[in-house]
Amino acid sequence: MKYGYLIRGGTIVDGTGVPAYEADVRVVDGMIAQIGKGLEQRPRERVIDAAGCHVTPGFIETHNHFDAPMWWMPMLEPMAAYGVTTSINGNCGFAAAPCSDNAEDRLEMVKIFSFFEDIPIEPFLNVLPWDWRTWSEYRASIEKHLSLPVNFGSFCGHIALRLAVVGKEAWDRPSTKDEIAKMCALLEDALDAGALGLSSNMLDWDQKGRAIPSITASDEEWSALVDVLARYPGKTMQVILGNFIRYTGNEDMKRLERIIGDREIKLQWLNLPPKKGKPHLLELYDMHERYKAEGRNWVPTFATSPLASTLTFYSSLIFGQAGILVWHEIIEAKTDEEKLALLESPEWRARARESWDNVYPGTPMSRPHDQTLQESETGIGPVGISLGQYAEDLGVHHSDALAEWLIVNGFGSVVMTKLPPMRTWEEVAELMADPQAITNVTDAGAHGQMLCGIGNNVALMTILSRDNDYAPLELVVHNLTGKLANWFGLIDRGEIKVGKAADIAVFNLAEIEQRPIERTFDVPDGKGGRTWRYTRSDAPMRLTMVNGTPTYVNGRYTGQFPGQVVSPMVEQPLAQAAE
Repeated sequence: MKYGYLIRGGTIVDGTGVPAYEADVRVVDGMIAQIGKGLEQRPRERVIDAAGCHVTPGFIETHNHFDAPMWWMPMLEPMAAYGVTTSINGNCGFAAAPCSDNAEDRLEMVKIFSFFEDIPIEPFLNVLPWDWRTWSEYRASIEKHLSLPVNFGSFCGHIALRLAVVGKEAWDRPSTKDEIAKMCALLEDALDAGALGLSSNMLDWDQKGRAIPSITASDEEWSALVDVLARYPGKTMQVILGNFIRYTGNEDMKRLERIIGDREIKLQWLNLPPKKGKPHLLELYDMHERYKAEGRNWVPTFATSPLASTLTFYSSLIFGQAGILVWHEIIEAKTDEEKLALLESPEWRARARESWDNVYPGTPMSRPHDQTLQESETGIGPVGISLGQYAEDLGVHHSDALAEWLIVNGFGSVVMTKLPPMRTWEEVAELMADPQAITNVTDAGAHGQMLCGIGNNVALMTILSRDNDYAPLELVVHNLTGKLANWFGLIDRGEIKVGKAADIAVFNLAEIEQRPIERTFDVPDGKGGRTWRYTRSDAPMRLTMVNGTPTYVNGRYTGQFPGQVVSPMVEQPLAQAAE
């Protein structure tokens, strides 16, 4: 039986940035049907008391990696508990489609996705049905096999495209003209089927010290894919630059300028670096201002807080991504006995010291005093001190110190990276006021044993608006809802307006917090058991509603799955929308 809903007595922050106002909201057949004061209850209409609460559009996560985990995490908790109603996936060039008919090449795609996004490979391979080869077939499989608790949007990944066509050789060589044509056809299939656009990656190098396939791609290949995108004006080209680890962002952006040329492309580039601590990348701010002056629809994404890096010793990308390739051999060793043999080997110890001394400059692993010996599996310790301090106490290289600590404390132990704030809150507020910059990057769905990014929206509202006077709530909510919906072309939602989809969050600003991370054991380990990931307890919301159906009410998940695969509907530059 279908019910209507009347959200009564709340303060509406409508997602457009205009001042908040008091009104009731009526929801009928999944849509916002009426907004006004003193609306009377109708038959078969349920009343939701929003007195003392804010009523906002549902929050949009701009950078998730649930492409695989959504197949074994049906509720995608704690999204609903934080008012999240739409998740954007297929980021950084990593996507689950398209994929090759060749099983070995398909495995290569899973392995690279699994490694860089720190997603367990066993359920990735065994839980997903793999009844697709193209992106359009992937969408059809989602809609056939999955019930979604949130709306799901996804890019077509450049890395997936290259591996689907070129196979394992995608690491080592440019593609041929025939291969480029096949990639363009696969991209057209994705864009026709509703993909948000094309995502790519200029950042990552793998655990063998190799540039990933999207970096190997020739300018000719990039240009051909841009030609395809230019025929789909509502679609986005998303590229993550090398602004971390290797600091190639300035050169990457100049390469994109050359590739795109005068073609009208909607470009989202990740990430605008913080002003403090990265003077070598500040040229990107000048580029951003120039792009705005030139009228380009090129929009940077900015993160507001660093990822909480937790280093474990059974499955972690940190050593590999940092370029400490010898230490990554510990991660790849299959048994504790193999790991122990390496740690006790003088030859391995010497190679490990040399590898660590050549760490990529932008990684926190270059700062051993920022690495905290956090948890001991055996309880022997020490814990709570930095790796740098422990190395000084022992009088040895920090690589040897970590080896000695692991031998005593066990491979189930944990090292935590202490990361400084990414940028000041004044800088965050300034970027939110920029009509051509977007945020709410969380990486949720990836790095389950490093962080759970869910709840960034609540942290921003409470820190910027409730507890401080950095930015008005209306501006913060706009940056988490309507501004993002407009950018991705999801113009049927993202605002509290009559005729929009009823993606709605109701919350008491005094009650909510981004809760601390905690462990939950719900990830299939491929051996019949479960391993752990980090999550968070509820914010909580009073109500989260997706397409007019409550997914979370007063501290409880409802078990409803009203989410849809969402696609761009129109092109609209952010600057034009702001006007």
